[in-house]
Amino acid sequence: MSLAADTTPPPDLITEAAGAAAAAEALLARATDAVRAQVSRNGKLDSALLEAGQHSVHGLAWLATYVFAVREMAAYAARLDAEGRFGDTESLLVRIGLGEYLAQIAGGIPMSQIEFVRPADLGLDAAAVAGFLNDPAVASLVATGNTPATRAALVAHIRQGHAAGIIGDAGLDETCEAMRNEMRRFVEEEVTPHAHEWHLANDYIPLDVLEKLAALGVFGLSIPEEHGGLGLPKEVMCVVTEELSRGFIGVGSLGTRSEIAAELIIGGGTEEQKAHFLPKIASGEMLTTAVFTEPNTGSDLASLRTRAVREGDVYKVNGAKTWITHPARADLMTMLVRTNPDEPGYRGLSILLAEKPRGTDEEPFPASGMSGSEIEVLGYRGMKEFEIGFDGFEVPAGNLLGGVEGQGFKQLMTTFESARIQTAARAVGVAQNALELGLAYAEQRVQFGKPLIAFPRVSDKIALIAAEVMIARQITYFAARAKDEGRRTDLEAGMAKLLAARVAWSSADNALQIHGGNGFALEYAISRVLCDSRILSIFEGAAEIQAQVIARRLLEG
Repeated sequence: MSLAADTTPPPDLITEAAGAAAAAEALLARATDAVRAQVSRNGKLDSALLEAGQHSVHGLAWLATYVFAVREMAAYAARLDAEGRFGDTESLLVRIGLGEYLAQIAGGIPMSQIEFVRPADLGLDAAAVAGFLNDPAVASLVATGNTPATRAALVAHIRQGHAAGIIGDAGLDETCEAMRNEMRRFVEEEVTPHAHEWHLANDYIPLDVLEKLAALGVFGLSIPEEHGGLGLPKEVMCVVTEELSRGFIGVGSLGTRSEIAAELIIGGGTEEQKAHFLPKIASGEMLTTAVFTEPNTGSDLASLRTRAVREGDVYKVNGAKTWITHPARADLMTMLVRTNPDEPGYRGLSILLAEKPRGTDEEPFPASGMSGSEIEVLGYRGMKEFEIGFDGFEVPAGNLLGGVEGQGFKQLMTTFESARIQTAARAVGVAQNALELGLAYAEQRVQFGKPLIAFPRVSDKIALIAAEVMIARQITYFAARAKDEGRRTDLEAGMAKLLAARVAWSSADNALQIHGGNGFALEYAISRVLCDSRILSIFEGAAEIQAQVIARRLLEG
């Protein structure tokens, strides 16, 4: 809750936010039509033109993501206002966030640190940009939103009442807030005191922590109650993931393993497979890992080569996989394999539910026909990454997901929405951690006779990080709620993941800058958070692939 929850917001802010969202939607429609014309031939999208025009195509995805962000911040403001929860802190977060994002829409959106998409790249002429900026709501928010005065006011509120916890009302119901509080207590007791030690030593997250997570129901959050889970909405999953990732991204990511495996089995498994695997996943008895990626294929799953040949009652698997997270301690691998080499591309792929004995550091893969080597990584530690080789590794034929070959890619596609929503939630948690670390250091570090936060360039960073974290949080929650309602959410999930990953990296980078030279020292936790944040725009769909997918959806209508 904000510092002054009973403070009446400026009477025009809710109206202005809604008006700006409408203006942004109209500009996006014009840009979509213009880019579609650039990359079409004879009225149809042309693959060669799409590739040649990647800057504009991906820029359209980023514009759509910004418009999504503006829309959801406007909706957040209206929702809290209707509930009497929209105070000064929330008002300032909305003003700063909308003012900055609207200005970037008109002036240039950063797709990365060195790549900006300008309106002209999207076929928007000066008149279109001028019309957008002259919209009364847009003009007002750009002029009054991200200003020195609003940033200073937000930081003053933060310093008085929000030194810890979420800055501003997140807009959740009582159930979600209760779950957040429970997870935050767990993180403060079991994760935060040890996370940096685990990172520096490249140690596994201790098994007793996993057992406590299991006792809290983390591995069965979304699994139906009839299969031993809690049957909770995806929005709760986001809150849990965010809080755990705030403590350590590795802990927040443990739930991703079970989420992906469970969703595969719920959506594509036989009744026997559901009855056998889901209760064990939900209880934490069976740890899982996703075994999809191969060397030299990356996101190009159509080129996957690992073969599974049926011989009697078993499939024999041969091939190589890479970037496999937490495989040594996993009991179940969801393996994407090619069961029919004569079927090109995606059509010959299947998923095997491959059980294996749990390994140790001394013997990570005590299974016949399976070997592996660890990949040393900058961050995202605590579970360990491996390259794995299979040479005649056997999987019972009854463990073919769904019992029918050739359904693997279709089955995998059903998990993408949830995986990307959860990845966005992990990114929000990492960004929140960066915000808290930067804020604490800025308050404690004294230079030239006053704390760092007293200097505008430092306090500005805190204000802007806080606004962007709330933006990323709101679009992630929206995607989760849409998923809970049974709607198709691949577009929203992809945009949430795309933006939240960038916000995590930016937040960590700026929080480290606040630390100065100390931020570059391994002993400070912000160094870990910076490393952890970098992976988020790579896995679960690299930012470039994500932008391509989003743009194709927009252009196809």
